[in-house]
Amino acid sequence: MKNLKFITVLLLLCGSLVLTACQKAQPTASDATQIPPGSHIQNAHTGSTLTPEALLSALSDAPIVIVGEEHTNVAHHAIELWLLQNLQSKRKQGSVLMEMIAADQQPAVNDVKQALQGGATMRDPRIQEALRWNPGWPWALYGDLVKAALRGDYPLLAANIPRAQVSTLYKKPTFPAGEHSAQPAVRDALSAIIYLMHGGEIAPEQLTAMLSIQQNRDRFMAQQLIDAPKPALLFAGGYHAAKDVGVPLHIQDLNGPKPLVVILAADGATPSVKQADYIWSLTAAKK
Repeated sequence: MKNLKFITVLLLLCGSLVLTACQKAQPTASDATQIPPGSHIQNAHTGSTLTPEALLSALSDAPIVIVGEEHTNVAHHAIELWLLQNLQSKRKQGSVLMEMIAADQQPAVNDVKQALQGGATMRDPRIQEALRWNPGWPWALYGDLVKAALRGDYPLLAANIPRAQVSTLYKKPTFPAGEHSAQPAVRDALSAIIYLMHGGEIAPEQLTAMLSIQQNRDRFMAQQLIDAPKPALLFAGGYHAAKDVGVPLHIQDLNGPKPLVVILAADGATPSVKQADYIWSLTAAKK
């Protein structure tokens, strides 16, 4: 279909809260050396600063934790790996969900997880092949996080709709119903984001299609989180994670447990309490 590949790529980008330059890679270890130097964690409700350890404690009692990333930001992926490895020390992980895995990949994910936990040795190219990994999500950015989740003693679950459903929604947009997620203000805000991501160069019918795909992805993520073993941890783009336009609204519509949202922000980004419960910025707090 005309422009579908382009639309799909842009939707991947629409998952991030802001688009800025990538940060330098950090070591893939579970200790504090993995945390980007000078980063800053803030409680969005109180404005107080937290240490990484204090954040783990704050998240440990939540049945659902949603982490919103900037997809292209290397430092965000380092933080996510640190969170995955260290949150487990505070409470046993029930399940991990990733936007980067679509529902039709779930059987392949289950097979690879079973093989790795059974002692099989698989190089990265073989893992990607066996997972039917979507190259739209660069393995260089996501590989360490995926492998850590595959080796964990909890389910790794899909949090994205299949490409076939994306194609169907692009041809014939439909929208999930909901008291909160279907509010005109929510859809107008998402439409404005998509419009700006295109620099204003987008036809109205394309905008409607992309909005439909975005909200159906959010609804699927919400249902997956509700159904997943608890405590559940979701890694997704910033707009999916945001409390004011994303998955938390759909969870509310489905009467699911209230999530805690951590937004990983980049330089110049200013998420608020309307979007997140905790904000992890890559710049140090101002004195």
